[in-house]
Amino acid sequence: MRFKLALFDFDGTLADSALWFLNELNGMADELKLRRIEEADFEKLRGYSSKQVMEYLRLPKWKLPLLMNRMRNAAARDDSQIKLFAGVDSMLAELQKRGMRLGIVSSNAEANIRRILGVENCGRIEHFACGASLFGKASKLRRVLRRAGIDPREAIYIGDEIRDAIACREVGIPFGAVAWGYTTMDALRREGPALEFHNVADIPVALT
Repeated sequence: MRFKLALFDFDGTLADSALWFLNELNGMADELKLRRIEEADFEKLRGYSSKQVMEYLRLPKWKLPLLMNRMRNAAARDDSQIKLFAGVDSMLAELQKRGMRLGIVSSNAEANIRRILGVENCGRIEHFACGASLFGKASKLRRVLRRAGIDPREAIYIGDEIRDAIACREVGIPFGAVAWGYTTMDALRREGPALEFHNVADIPVALT
């Protein structure tokens, strides 16, 4: 088996939350004095890093924890509106069947993730490391690897953002880039991912 542990980002990787996120962010824009994301600009922003998106929003660093907390609370309120991408259930089941250990490392709250995943999928996840700050995933990845007793080279982190790739480089874990998330594959490809996934069903085949 090529990898022993597959770790996943959640929003944009397992959960189809981009439209919800966009609407929620625009709904908070006036209160938090942020620039709204216009529909015409959305595709352009998919090529941006998190820092570039913050610049576009005119979001100062000191407001970031407030925004992240508000988003987690909003996701708890609206969890019934956020669905998994088609094929995620069977993909996780197939990885488990093939003996792959699974985990989730996310900026979202664990309670939100568990509700959206559902009981059966949660039973497949060995490690949850959630509530990471926007740029705090590296420490969460290290913690999971220590807990699992896995060498970074024997694990892979699958995500949809440039910050995911950066965290992987910090930790020394291979990065798997998905094409259906918040960031375009062209932008993710510039980060040198170990693997690219263009369909959810590709994941078990490539990992095992």
